[in-house]
Amino acid sequence: MKTIAVIPARMGSSRFPGKPLSRLLGRTMLEHVYKRVALSNSLDATYIATCDEEIRQAAQDFGAPVIMTADTHERASDRVAEAAAGIDAELIVMVQGDEPMTHPEMIDTAVEPFRHDPQLGCVNLVRSIDNKADFYDVNTIKVVMNQQGDAIYMSRQPIPTAPASAQLAQSNFVHTCAYKQVCIIPFRRETLIEFSRLPPTPLEQLESVDMLRLLEHGYRVKMVRTSFNTQAVDTQADLERVAGLMAADPLLSSY
Repeated sequence: MKTIAVIPARMGSSRFPGKPLSRLLGRTMLEHVYKRVALSNSLDATYIATCDEEIRQAAQDFGAPVIMTADTHERASDRVAEAAAGIDAELIVMVQGDEPMTHPEMIDTAVEPFRHDPQLGCVNLVRSIDNKADFYDVNTIKVVMNQQGDAIYMSRQPIPTAPASAQLAQSNFVHTCAYKQVCIIPFRRETLIEFSRLPPTPLEQLESVDMLRLLEHGYRVKMVRTSFNTQAVDTQADLERVAGLMAADPLLSSY
């Protein structure tokens, strides 16, 4: 299966304007994401999709191929669908442009289920939440799953309801049923195209979570667990936290 990655990026983030080009250990955050993703052995190519000239120029400066898209997309998945429309690939892996701690093995893990299930249309990586800060952070998308590992619902609110043990101090947080979405999301081509054709749904708009569009229209979203502990960048404080984490691990900042 020909497999590509598309990294959607835009300057107009409401929570952190200009986020993709923010500096992180001497490079833009977008360059870190691109170079980490491109290390995956599962990918035939990696692209950046944007509607912004500043991002196009920066990406070309560090050697990334760029696909320009419309500036009207509210969802990253719609931007990726437009970008991938002209590329011959069976699997399209969306990696959000604010995931500079991506390990290439995470992409390998995310695409593996497609090799065994021809009916599978979409996979999301998921990781257990091990601290209260992430559980109550609205920027962390929480996931509840069924016994087969498929998503039931996703929310920015703390779900499922925290048991008494979760009310303990930060250092004692234990909540074995709490999981967060990790934004490495492979689609089979036809599923991504269908996503872009489906009308937006009420819960998708309420929660601002792309995958709810698929769930509300009755599609299956398979969640695959990863053991890698990554941190997305949603705020300036996140950027500073990630800088410290990456500086402590040379593997994450050397190419």
